[in-house]
Amino acid sequence: MKFAHLADSHLGGWRQPELQELNSESFKAAINICVQEKLDFILFSGDLFDSAFPSIKVLKETFAEFRKLKDAGIKIYLIAGSHDYSVSGKTFLDVLEKAGFCEICEYEEIGDEIFLKPIIHDSCYIYGYPGKKAGIEVKEIKRIKIKEPYKDHFRILMLHTTIKDVVGTLPIDSVNLNELPKADYYALGHIHIDFEKEVNNLPVIYGGPLFPNNFKELEELKFGSFYIIDVEGYTKITKKEIKLKEVENIKIKLENALIGTEKIISELEKRDLKDKIVLLRIFGDLIKGKTSDIKFQKIESYLEKAGAYCFLKNTSKLKNQERELKIEIPEKEMEKVEDILIGRYEKENPSDLNKLIPSLINSLNLEKQEGEQIKIFESRLLAELNKILGINLFN
Repeated sequence: MKFAHLADSHLGGWRQPELQELNSESFKAAINICVQEKLDFILFSGDLFDSAFPSIKVLKETFAEFRKLKDAGIKIYLIAGSHDYSVSGKTFLDVLEKAGFCEICEYEEIGDEIFLKPIIHDSCYIYGYPGKKAGIEVKEIKRIKIKEPYKDHFRILMLHTTIKDVVGTLPIDSVNLNELPKADYYALGHIHIDFEKEVNNLPVIYGGPLFPNNFKELEELKFGSFYIIDVEGYTKITKKEIKLKEVENIKIKLENALIGTEKIISELEKRDLKDKIVLLRIFGDLIKGKTSDIKFQKIESYLEKAGAYCFLKNTSKLKNQERELKIEIPEKEMEKVEDILIGRYEKENPSDLNKLIPSLINSLNLEKQEGEQIKIFESRLLAELNKILGINLFN
């Protein structure tokens, strides 16, 4: 018996067109490998799609790949993940199943227990329980049971959840592996890490992601992967990496944002960026200038000329140093402190919107009249703000 374990494809998840396309191409590459390997079946342990209702484009591409597997005689068994799960129980995974492309693992609740129903593939029994939003499935998984006797069947348990071995001491709801029914292979999804472990000589593996799902994952993982499992007297596990584009990690510390653009481009000029995913992480405490002083459009233009595949930036660790505001105001002018502070702010932060500041402050000084209903007071306040801003956002 030979099968593949995939998880966390998150098809349709990236906003950037280039990375959404690369995500799709990684999925197609994994399917092609599965066909070449002449597998018996494939396990998808959750988050095939990034949402319960993916776009028509994503659906069409997925249907085409599933048809390729069906034509090759490769069965597909899956569970929903926290992203493609729906509280209503209806998702496009059901459409795939009704089209004859796959089978979804089922279960039933009897009293306080949840019994998993097997999908039988020759002498292999496949069980699964879906992932849900906000880790709701964790407490439910602790109630799952399997009715069928173990005997000579090879048993697979698919789950989309967080296990205790991953979170360590962090205060996150998780499942202890010792609380799970016994299986010969634990096919996990949900946590996007490189994780392989044996528990009582039985493999426990997170199968994905097939492609990194955010900036940090691109930094740390760089590419996607999945697993092929060959059972022939013993269980042989092979990790398949999907490297379609190289990732160039660039970290730059800045103290002066006024020369930040030149410093970043100078660093870029030292590297071969052609056809690479360029990740730019900028960090530090700014002594001069602000983040907005960095001309990212100019940086993007340089990268485009350098032939980079795409560009992502992260400035979450770039901070403006807190500067003490020292203003000496004569006691006789204390009543003017508001005007002085506004003037100082306008000088350091020039903008056409600054002219609205006095009017907005005055409007927020409105007081609720005695006996006035809260609803009427709020309407009066919002009407004043609408008048000042010249918009109807509050209606």
